[in-house]
Amino acid sequence: MKKLLTICAFVAVAFSLTGCVGFSYTTSNNVTETKVVLSENNFEVVGQAYGEVTATYICGLCAVSKKALRNNAISEMTKNANLTGAQTLTNVTVNSSVHMITPFYMEVTYSATANIIEFK
Repeated sequence: MKKLLTICAFVAVAFSLTGCVGFSYTTSNNVTETKVVLSENNFEVVGQAYGEVTATYICGLCAVSKKALRNNAISEMTKNANLTGAQTLTNVTVNSSVHMITPFYMEVTYSATANIIEFK
């Protein structure tokens, strides 16, 4: 019985020490669903929105996951759009680029763009 407790404690410590660290600074986690039927010409494109985030990888390690970087770029774009009234974002695209400075140091940049449309 004592051997089983020792093994369980060892496994619990091993699992608590393994894992990855990540964070996200998204501004809102609200999810809303709107259904729009575009059978009429009742909207116009009023501009574009842009957002960009950069992360540094040292020896291939970074505290932020690729998914979090993508979401942060979209969050930054949404914040920069300053949507008002009946405006929304469409055609959202996310691009990534990698700039390797040395074999041990690289920067990854995610940029998000979208069209801002306004319904009449």
